[in-house]
Amino acid sequence: MIIYSSKIGFELVFPISILCLGLASFMAYQGIWVGLGIILLCSLFIIYTFSTTVYQMDTDTLRISSGFFFQECIEIKSIRKVSRSGNIIQSPALSLDRIELIYNRFDSILLSPRDKAGFVAELLKRNPSIEVQL
Repeated sequence: MIIYSSKIGFELVFPISILCLGLASFMAYQGIWVGLGIILLCSLFIIYTFSTTVYQMDTDTLRISSGFFFQECIEIKSIRKVSRSGNIIQSPALSLDRIELIYNRFDSILLSPRDKAGFVAELLKRNPSIEVQL
């Protein structure tokens, strides 16, 4: 099994950090301790999600994990196309430097592996019929 970490982009981390720090500072300054606790719990959840977003490849399956809530398995043989994407839709991609996997008939998912070239090469080893447009 090969594990690829998600690339974490500054363009997503910076605004989230500023928002959380700003809200936490405001809550602490106003003495709203319950609100501060909620902000800190949300921040911990975001950090956990960022640190656990991985793409695991075994012989015939790509398993995508992101935090507690997102787990998906895709048969590598069902992947038809890999292409570059700048789509900002919410996905298990922690950077805007993304690739889109088209699989099955109409399904797609956005990913941002840190080693994009290695990830695509490994997919091609397992399914040489994948169309690549990077």
